[in-house]
Amino acid sequence: MIEDEVARREQKKFQMRLRRATFRATKTLEQFDFERLPKLNRALVHELATDRYLTERAPVLIVGPRGTGKSHLAQALGHCAIRQGIDTLFTTCAQLTASLNAARATGGYERKLTALARISLLIIDDFGLKPLRPPADEDLHDLIAERYEQTATLVTSNLDFSEWDQAFPANRLLASATLDRLRHNAYCLVLDGESFRAPRLSPMATRKATRKVANGSKAAQA
Repeated sequence: MIEDEVARREQKKFQMRLRRATFRATKTLEQFDFERLPKLNRALVHELATDRYLTERAPVLIVGPRGTGKSHLAQALGHCAIRQGIDTLFTTCAQLTASLNAARATGGYERKLTALARISLLIIDDFGLKPLRPPADEDLHDLIAERYEQTATLVTSNLDFSEWDQAFPANRLLASATLDRLRHNAYCLVLDGESFRAPRLSPMATRKATRKVANGSKAAQA
């Protein structure tokens, strides 16, 4: 009976952390299609699924073209962290900066910043998708500075690492200060492959495409 009660409480804590994480959907590492990304460092991904980078309080940076599975992988790693009892929050960069700005308007900026800084794993999706205009650029810098070497931060972006400063068009000095903290001792993953979001072809379109390939092969042989 004691074991059953302990298991019930642990499951309740897990479900509570899962709700607070605000994932878009249930995305796990077991569901991730590694075969579509043969160049991905699979060993590093599985290493990150442990608590090593969390105990190191090190950043994890994931980049790649749209549709290659960055958000899925980020949420999957977040799911692994929750299984290990780690408080996690998933949010987009736009949502994150908007929430800080909204807190400023009601006089709760410092309280909101402190709460975000304390989260053990903060996942920031779609960094650089939209340019950071003041005060969003300063807010993100303040948050990253507060979390630096204190808690783990995971960031995904469509931009190559060399292009990240473009997310701060109004203040390159602020960009340098923010990115230096994010890149320091960071684990980096590059996703390079075909988009998972390719449209599905109708049966007729599939037959036409097959005939076209077959006809092309015959023409090449002739």
